[in-house]
Amino acid sequence: MLRFEDTDQERSKREWEEVIISEMQWLGLDWDEGPDIGGPFAPYYQTARMSLYQEHFEMLKEQEAVYPCYCTPEELAEERKEADRQKVAYKYSRRCLALTQEEQAKKETEGRRPVWRLFIPDNQLVAYDDLLRGRIEFHTNTISDPVIMRASGVPLYNFAVVVDDLTMHITDVVRGEGHISNTPIQVLIYRALEAEPPRFAHCSHLLNAGRGKISKRKGEMSVRSFRERGILSETLFNYLALLGWTPKEEGKEFLTKEEIIRDFHITDVSRSAAIFDEEKLQWMNGIYLRGKTREVFAELSLPFVVEAGLASEKFLRDNWAWFVNIAALVQERVRLLDEVPPYIDFFFTDEIENDEKAVNKFLSSETKPFIHNVTEALKKVEWDTSPIEKAIRATIDDMALKPKDALLALRVAISGRTVSPPLFESIFLIKRQQVIARLANWM
Repeated sequence: MLRFEDTDQERSKREWEEVIISEMQWLGLDWDEGPDIGGPFAPYYQTARMSLYQEHFEMLKEQEAVYPCYCTPEELAEERKEADRQKVAYKYSRRCLALTQEEQAKKETEGRRPVWRLFIPDNQLVAYDDLLRGRIEFHTNTISDPVIMRASGVPLYNFAVVVDDLTMHITDVVRGEGHISNTPIQVLIYRALEAEPPRFAHCSHLLNAGRGKISKRKGEMSVRSFRERGILSETLFNYLALLGWTPKEEGKEFLTKEEIIRDFHITDVSRSAAIFDEEKLQWMNGIYLRGKTREVFAELSLPFVVEAGLASEKFLRDNWAWFVNIAALVQERVRLLDEVPPYIDFFFTDEIENDEKAVNKFLSSETKPFIHNVTEALKKVEWDTSPIEKAIRATIDDMALKPKDALLALRVAISGRTVSPPLFESIFLIKRQQVIARLANWM
C-alpha cells in the first residue's frame, strides 16, 4: 500500500509526490493500492481523510484522553528555558490541564485557539516487542504530553498515522530507529482507542561514508540522482537490499529481485547501522553493465549520449549498428552510464578537443614523418580493423619506432587524448576520410 502523509503542507507538494511515484516504479517497488490506482482503503492522502481523524479524535475526547492547551509559543519557550536552567529534560507543565470551562472560555475570548494534547498517564510502563530489537520499555513519567491535534483541526503525525494504520488494517510497521521515541505515544493512542497496535520493527539508520546519518531533507542521496548518473534500477534494488541484510548463501552479492523477495525476512536484518558505500554501488553497476548484450548496453547509453548533445536520437537510430559498435568499445570500461559520452565524444565531431599536455608530450616535429607515413598507408588499406592494425604496426616496424610511443602519438592525433577506447577499432569506426583529415593536422 502506498499512502502520502501530507498534513505538513510545507513538506508536501504534488510535484514531489509525482517524483516519489515515478522513482519507486523505476526502482521496482510496486504496490497493490494507492493514490494513483485506488483501493479499498481510499483515499490515500491524509489531507483527504480529515473526517476520519475527527471521528477518532472525538473518541479520544469521550475517553478524556486529550485536553485543550492554550499556551502561547512564548510561554512554552519560557518553560523550556527554565528546564535548561535547571538542567532537566523538558516536560510540558500541564498548566492547561486544570483549566475550568470558564477559564477556557476566557482564553478563547482573548483570541486563543487551543491545540490538543494527549494525556500521558503517570507511573505506567509502556512496552512492546520490537521485531528487531526485542523488548523495549518506556516509563510514562519521562514522556511529555504531546500535541496531537493542531488548532486548525489538522492532526499531527503521531495521531494521524495511528488512525491510518488502524483503519487500513496495517499489521507490520517497519521504519527507522528515529521513530522509536514515537512508539510509546502511538501505543498509548491505540490503548485509548481500545485497539491492538501493529507489530513494530525499527531499522538502524543508513550512514554515509563519513559515518554520519544520511539526511533525506538535505537531499544527500536520491533515487533520481543515481538514476541520472546511470545506475541501473536492478543494481540499486540489489545494493539497497544488502544494506543491513545478508543473503543465506554466503558470499553471494548479486541477486535478482525475485531471489531477494524469496529469501528476505525482517528478523534477519542487522541492528547495526549500515554504511552506504557509493564506491561499491558503482562497482556493482559496472558488473551489471558488462552483463548486458551489446545492443542493450547501447540502448541504455543512448539517452545519455543524446543528453550530452553528441547526437540526436534519430541520428543514432539511423546509424544503429555503428553506434552499437562504438558503445561496445567502452562497455568494459564504465561503471556509470554518464561516463559513456566523455569516452566516445570524439566519434561525433570533426573538431575534436585536444588535451594540450598530451599534444605537447606526444605530437612534435619528430612524430610528423610517422604521422605522414601512417596517413599514406591508411589511404590505401582495406577499411577494417585487422588490416588497419597491420598497416600501422608495419609502419612502426619500418621506421624502427617504439610501439608504445608511436601508438600514443596516433591516439592523441585521432582522439585528442591519451586515454580512449581501443585505437584500431576507433580508427575503423571514425571512418577513413575523418581519420585522414585529423592526421593531416599533425603532418
